[in-house]
Amino acid sequence: MSTSDDFFKIDVEAHLCGDNTHISYYPGYQAWWRGVHNVQRAFGAEAKRKVADVADSAKKKLPEEDQLIVYMNRYGVDMACVLPESMMDTTGYATRWSTNGMVAEACEKYPERFVFQANVGPIIKRGMKNVLWELDYLVRERNCRMIKFYPPEDTYINDERLWPFYERVSELGVPLTVHTGFCWVPPGRAKYCLPIQLDDVATDFPDLTIVAFHAGWPYCHDLNMVALTHPNVYISLSLLVPWWFNAPRRLAEIVGEAIQFAGEDRIVWGSDFFGAGGLIRMAVEGILQMQIPEDLQQGYGYKPITDEVRAKIFGGNLARLLKIDTGKRLIPAGA
Repeated sequence: MSTSDDFFKIDVEAHLCGDNTHISYYPGYQAWWRGVHNVQRAFGAEAKRKVADVADSAKKKLPEEDQLIVYMNRYGVDMACVLPESMMDTTGYATRWSTNGMVAEACEKYPERFVFQANVGPIIKRGMKNVLWELDYLVRERNCRMIKFYPPEDTYINDERLWPFYERVSELGVPLTVHTGFCWVPPGRAKYCLPIQLDDVATDFPDLTIVAFHAGWPYCHDLNMVALTHPNVYISLSLLVPWWFNAPRRLAEIVGEAIQFAGEDRIVWGSDFFGAGGLIRMAVEGILQMQIPEDLQQGYGYKPITDEVRAKIFGGNLARLLKIDTGKRLIPAGA
């Protein structure tokens, strides 16, 4: 357990969802939220309580980006890679929850605290011409610095129809983040995001930096093997860290093996924020408290989590990818 919290933190995955009251009648949208409630059960009562903890009087109907800044200041997060919540599958592809333009505007409002991470999907359903045009525009004109691909609403990660998209992201020199492992929430298709599919992409695009969200869980072994042989593949712990409060050994096994296979320089941290400040709170507290049990260190050769490793996971590794100076904390005094 860390004895201090002076770590420069960059959240690799923080969603702005927009006002969804006008799309709540879609059956897919309702199914998505039922899925979220089941995920809360899987993460345990303590995690659910910590999410509810921040539904307090401090939440005063602020604009979504302003409320995210409140949470970041409260829990000591310097920067967040902010992205829209697409989820077009929940509306039968009629509309997105939020847009790249909305997120770009939020990032322009807080340029020192937010990194613009766009989602130009669903790629195949939109058509490659439309995708590549928006991709070029957002990177060249709106300071987009990361691109997310969400396979569950589109197609397999290694669908070769996506190759022009991967090629353009690589040419633009921005990291690609990819949802990997399982879908978690319906009506998305889990078969589209199995991490072993990244092997094809990483092989054909060795200059493309790929950040695999959610550590590929429950297929962490597969992702770790991909990362073992592909130095352009990074592993994100977003969403999984709350397991420290209900299943600490599970998280220790995930992190221990990820470090053993990918190395401590290719693990990044995130909350998977989509409105609840408790997700950020748990993601911060979990990494601060996390340690690898001695029997796992002895039985599997996993290394203990030192403050040097925490610093890399919290922000150092992602800062290197994004060329961010971590020499000065960005949390306002008295926050």
